[in-house]
Amino acid sequence: MSTETNAAAPRQTLSVTDACAMIVGIVIGAGIFKAPSIVAASVSSETVFIALWVAGGLVSLVGALCYAELGSSFPNAGGEYHFLSRAFGSRLAFLFAWARMSVIQTGAIAAIAFVFGDYASQLWPLGDKGTVIYAMIAVAAVTALNLAGTRESKSVQTVLTSALALAICALIVAGLLHGGVSPVVAPPPATSSAPLFSQLALIFILLTYGGWNEAAYLTAEMQDARRNIVRALLLGILAVTVLYVLLNLAYLNVLGLEGMKNSRAVAADMMQATLGGTGKVVLSVIVMAAAISTLNATTFTGARTNFALGRDIGMFRALGNWNARTNTPTTALLVQGAVSLALVLLAATTPDGFETMVAYTAPAFWLFFLLTGISLFVLRRQQPATANPFRVPLYPLTPLVFCGMCAFMLWSSASYAMSRDAGSIGAQLGIGVLLFGLPLMFVARKNNK
Repeated sequence: MSTETNAAAPRQTLSVTDACAMIVGIVIGAGIFKAPSIVAASVSSETVFIALWVAGGLVSLVGALCYAELGSSFPNAGGEYHFLSRAFGSRLAFLFAWARMSVIQTGAIAAIAFVFGDYASQLWPLGDKGTVIYAMIAVAAVTALNLAGTRESKSVQTVLTSALALAICALIVAGLLHGGVSPVVAPPPATSSAPLFSQLALIFILLTYGGWNEAAYLTAEMQDARRNIVRALLLGILAVTVLYVLLNLAYLNVLGLEGMKNSRAVAADMMQATLGGTGKVVLSVIVMAAAISTLNATTFTGARTNFALGRDIGMFRALGNWNARTNTPTTALLVQGAVSLALVLLAATTPDGFETMVAYTAPAFWLFFLLTGISLFVLRRQQPATANPFRVPLYPLTPLVFCGMCAFMLWSSASYAMSRDAGSIGAQLGIGVLLFGLPLMFVARKNNK
């Protein structure tokens, strides 16, 4: 008898620790090793620099509170897909699932795979195409790990997240105990007319904090999801915020704000200043671990949306198969892996694969993030699927702040797509793929009837 059937359903095997590891593993990726120098170049002082990183954590906490209410009220493996379907109907939910399968999640997987490839190539070069080769290996390996089973993927995730947190703590200690500022390049002339901070700073900070919303896809597999989703989100965001603020303080202590502004690899420069020649190797290993951790967690949660789509839409029925033996959505994982590999190959034809994939995902990501925030107002009027769900404090102010942040990021990413910057090609392509889902939506609904 086959163990893979449409009738099989997710089992509640994830603890608070497992969920926290997933959240921290997704959020702490390569961004914290890239974004700080960009943010430093967009602010006027060290105080503003640190204040913005604290603000990023607070904004993420506001969003997490909104998601905690949605997840505890309506726990489902489909996460945001389920929320949007209940609030706005199956058409918008289908468009979201299409975007997540073809743009948002798969684009994020491809982007992180490029980061892994960049640093792996520094340690073990494979020629001009080494980054692409390593990126494809990473996607294939992490997909295979998730196909092996939920127990295997969550165990690896816990180990990777713990090791990554320890490595970042070691970086923090090394940076904070360093004797003083060691700028890697001469600072530019100071200007007194610089603004307090630019829009670019907040954009990159919020992107670096991104990923905590993936907890919504864990609710159907969490033990006591009503309570534990709240704990996992709050603990995860708090842990990430503390690590980010301390690591940026370490950057400042070693390099200073001007040194960070003129550094193209702020973490590598800090490691060079604190550990000398071994710093590059140590940093490469840390970033590779961060990339694999993010890839594993993103792959785990991304396939759950595809599974939910397969349960509801006949055209994608195969995606709704759940393997009872491994407790995984096998077909959904395979399709997600194949699309991610295709995007890696596509992005490899552009000057910077990572930047292209970030731009590819941004407009669709913030659009549906905004709609999910709005769905909280709609779903408040419905009867929750669970008794005594968590309620977001200071309603309706809290979700209004969250929706405002999402609208700002959507406007920013759409403006970038309309620019003439070389990287905007990725954003334009992502919007095009998203719009292709509109005619596909009508075909799918017709076939479903």
